[in-house]
Amino acid sequence: MQPIYLDYNATTPLAPEAAEVMARVDRESWGNAASQHAFGRRARRIVEDARDQIADILGLRQAGREPDRLIFTGGGTEANNLALLGLGCAEQASAAEFAGRVFVSAVEHPSVLGLVPKLRQLGAEVVVVPVDAGGRVDVDHVAERLTPDTRLVSVMLGNNETGVLQPIAELAELCRARNVLLHTDAVQAVGKIELNFAALGPAALSLAAHKFHGPLGVGGLVVRGGVPLRPLLAGGFQQAGLRPGTEPPALIAGMAAALAAWHRERAARERKLRELRDDLERRLTAGAPEIVVHARDLPRLPQTLNAAFLGVDRQAMFVALDQAGVACSTGSACASGSSETSSTLRAMGRPAEQLESSLRFSVGAFTTTAEVAAAAERILHVFNELRGGGKARFSASSGRVAP
Repeated sequence: MQPIYLDYNATTPLAPEAAEVMARVDRESWGNAASQHAFGRRARRIVEDARDQIADILGLRQAGREPDRLIFTGGGTEANNLALLGLGCAEQASAAEFAGRVFVSAVEHPSVLGLVPKLRQLGAEVVVVPVDAGGRVDVDHVAERLTPDTRLVSVMLGNNETGVLQPIAELAELCRARNVLLHTDAVQAVGKIELNFAALGPAALSLAAHKFHGPLGVGGLVVRGGVPLRPLLAGGFQQAGLRPGTEPPALIAGMAAALAAWHRERAARERKLRELRDDLERRLTAGAPEIVVHARDLPRLPQTLNAAFLGVDRQAMFVALDQAGVACSTGSACASGSSETSSTLRAMGRPAEQLESSLRFSVGAFTTTAEVAAAAERILHVFNELRGGGKARFSASSGRVAP
């Protein structure tokens, strides 16, 4: 049985370009980038060259008195925490207090929604912004509720479960006009669709290397020039004290290499992802028209497909697909240990039968058309077997799902 990986939104395999660069840095430039000797200076060059390369690809303003900043973090969750706590509390007298309002959308990643109790504990008034049936935030709804004491709005660029794209440019324009900071979690979008930070317009943007074939354990928070930020950690001067701790040159170089590899062929990659996703969607809905694709007619990230397999329990189907060699997800990887239904789909007002039967599939740079065709066959067979009360089986000898 040849396993098929359709969970690229959870994590991606390391790009060869990234692996090669990381091995070289580990071998030749392994010094502490904060050290003053030659070994440290060599490591510092690696870190700063990677920072400049990523900044250039993402469209940061690097000139002028207050250039945009890229702060390296341990991943997307840390970047989101630094954004919501660091931006919101930046102008407060203490990091232990938070006076003002914070808006977050109802379809955010757990690393954002999970901060709501913490923000309220600090004294913030948190407003959870509803979404429409397609999972999109209404800009006019936000505009009507912004108040002079609003500190921060956080809305993700592309949803990690449905792929739905949010109107970030319009929200950024609104927030700047009202003197409010806008943060966007772009973890699922960076390295999948082309974006320009300066043109998009938020005050801050989160990213994570392992979502675009970079290494696990490194990410970043982009912050617009002149925007104040309070660090979450103390005890070091690295990265201007905004994220103290020894920078990992190999991980940072691998992140830059993976993003550069995507950037060199970005149009072709996005087209390939969209074609693969659409092919999988067509095959599934043609084989079982009762399958419901969430947000099918809305602008979505090219790699993401979320569908309800009506009449079948999502957990049972997930397990059966895993046994049939198809890796997918019941929702966000950061919440996959929970038996709760998708908070994103609940916020979209999906009926219970869809909530209980939805799975997420996501393709990547290494997915092939043959894998999509084989996966669709296995998925449909498992669905039909479970719906009919049978037990789906996979034949390792034939490479097909057994009747």
